[in-house]
Amino acid sequence: MVPSEGLRRRILRGPRPDAVPSLVGSACAAVGLIDVAAGVFPRFRHSRMHTFAEVLPGALGPFAAALSLSSGVLLLLLAHGIKRRKRRAWRAAVVLLPAGAVAQFAYRHSVLGVLLSLALCFLLVRHRAEFAALPDPRSRWRALANFVLLGAGSLALGLVVVSVHPGRVVGDPSIADRLQHVLYGLLGLEGPVEYTGPTSWTVAYSLGSLGLLTAVTTVYFAFRPEHPAARLDEDDEGRLRALLERHGSRDSLGYFALRRDKSVVFSPSGKAAVCYRVVSGVMLAGGDPIGDVEAWPGAIERFMDEARSHSWTPAVMGCSETGGEVWTRETGLTALEIGDEAVVDVADFSLAGRAMRNVRQMVKRIERNGYETRVRRVRDIGPTELDRIRRAAADWRGTDTERGFSMALGRLGDPADGDCVVATAHLPGAGDDASPYGDLKAVLHFVPWGEDGLSLELMRRDRSADPGMNELLIVASLQAAPRLSVAQVSLNFAMFRSALARGERLGAGPVLRCWRGLLIFLSRWFQIESLYKFNAKFRPRWEPRFVVFRTARELPRIGFAALQAEGFVNLVPPRPFRPRHPRPCGHRTDHPGEQGVRAA
Repeated sequence: MVPSEGLRRRILRGPRPDAVPSLVGSACAAVGLIDVAAGVFPRFRHSRMHTFAEVLPGALGPFAAALSLSSGVLLLLLAHGIKRRKRRAWRAAVVLLPAGAVAQFAYRHSVLGVLLSLALCFLLVRHRAEFAALPDPRSRWRALANFVLLGAGSLALGLVVVSVHPGRVVGDPSIADRLQHVLYGLLGLEGPVEYTGPTSWTVAYSLGSLGLLTAVTTVYFAFRPEHPAARLDEDDEGRLRALLERHGSRDSLGYFALRRDKSVVFSPSGKAAVCYRVVSGVMLAGGDPIGDVEAWPGAIERFMDEARSHSWTPAVMGCSETGGEVWTRETGLTALEIGDEAVVDVADFSLAGRAMRNVRQMVKRIERNGYETRVRRVRDIGPTELDRIRRAAADWRGTDTERGFSMALGRLGDPADGDCVVATAHLPGAGDDASPYGDLKAVLHFVPWGEDGLSLELMRRDRSADPGMNELLIVASLQAAPRLSVAQVSLNFAMFRSALARGERLGAGPVLRCWRGLLIFLSRWFQIESLYKFNAKFRPRWEPRFVVFRTARELPRIGFAALQAEGFVNLVPPRPFRPRHPRPCGHRTDHPGEQGVRAA
């Protein structure tokens, strides 16, 4: 069957330019695997080119094996960067693909592999304009990670190289001898394993290339210019605070934009802004844009331009329904409801009635045990007491990692946050022991939500305190709200709250019940059901929150980046000499919300 004229034109024209990075990236991974296989396994024995290569100066055969192996490993490492349209990955691939083609022809005489490598190189050169993405934020830790991961991979691959020549090995070396041979070979030294013929040169060149590759890439990452993640400078923070003063009541998460480990882009008019952090190639924004709704499209456009220029995956965590509508309308992204925010109206809150009986009884019992509460603005707390509260909150944290991103401020008691509210629980007489915090037993921290609202930021308590400290302090904060001119208080965020609530109702279908069962199972590791039940005690109104994303296939990557940002997954090596306060024995947290985040 003869192809039509239109089909022939499409074949000759090649793939669409916007599809080239993904196509070439996947193909480079395949070519890398072929190059690695060509460098590891013995070459064809019955080829005329084999005899010709053996007599060439410089031991072309063994050297080509090493070149094929190292270029294959590098292509595997570069494949992801090519898919993300990174300019530096493009430059390296344009050099490595011809080198791999030469190595394959000299060592394996694979015409198909050569043609594939050259075809990919042609596509890269022809569509070079598609590869203009700027580098990601990075730090010196990348060098250590490269050394550990690539070193381990080189060790494993070296064991394969040493072991795939069973007919050429002298004697029967043990695993320990082979491992020693690999370690010596990575350092360019001769090991205890001996081979007959030119195989020893092939193995030596291959191991040496792996060691050299590990060393060179580690040195490159260690000494290249550092581009750490941006931080809010004083000017940007001042502009954000000015926007919050005028429009801060629109979103309960607005104040969290002042986290100083975030970056910010402003609309052309300066009347709106989007704050974000880049995590594992995901440009993660939290909550709604800050500022005038009319200027949101300009800030969102700047956000998307920044994502395109770096080839980052754009995503928004925890935006409101209004924010989700604007994001999807302006960008063509998709929104998915991920949970509900619990908001309590102060005027409607009361401990009276059957529905509040459990909370009322718990609070009364704790008060009978002698506990007292204090609810104050940060600016009304003395520096000595504020320092004690700050140290207690840090030491009562249940993990070594500070958790929180989209719904956490990441600091307590900063002079710039004088409008924040701190609720503390005290047990008079408890300060007579050796506790460094006196009679302090629990801490809640709220950030401003416009002029008449508060948003819960962290919950911490002493492990030795009576159960119910968080309920006591939330009730105390709600009762003190009129004195602080507060009309509404935002509590924790409940993931998949509607699914949990509907799944337990009479008449719920099998799909909804299975989904609820899965969420309850996941609650063993994540605070899903416990946060929902904790929030529901205070009879709040539920405000839906959404995640905004580009395509469904990006959701796993966005979810993993969100877990990293929130502190549930920590891929950053600890700082060995970082000073820290000693953690008192037995002091930890195990209550919903006490890890310093409002999200499950």
